[in-house]
Amino acid sequence: MGKQRKHILTLEYEYDYEMIGICSHHGDYRLVWGINDKLNLQLEKADDDFVAVNKKGQHLSKHSLYEFKDPETAAEYYLIKNKSEGKFLIPEKQEVDYFLFLRENYIEDVADLVAKLKNVTSVLAVFTFDPEEISSTENLVF
Repeated sequence: MGKQRKHILTLEYEYDYEMIGICSHHGDYRLVWGINDKLNLQLEKADDDFVAVNKKGQHLSKHSLYEFKDPETAAEYYLIKNKSEGKFLIPEKQEVDYFLFLRENYIEDVADLVAKLKNVTSVLAVFTFDPEEISSTENLVF
């Protein structure tokens, strides 16, 4: 009998969103109010929380979610609280309180968006992240 060969299938993820980390000492409602005011958005609390799942489809954690879909540009904004029920959405970035994800963005300059976010009184710091450099972003499905 011949030697059996094993083939391993590896998948590479393509991330179709911008990822911005926000540090804030305020609760999500107050932060959202400030972001909506300064960025002229209409983020609203989603009916359901954001659920992070692993590769096997197992539920990892639930997080507060706010969303807005711009009818003019078709861009989608999602603000998700990082820590909920003692678990982190992105465990590698425990110092970040919220993540703003921007999908289907073909118009908004991320650097301008970051500059506007820094002017929100509830915001202490803003960071941009490359999703490909953070392993737990595989658990994010929009």
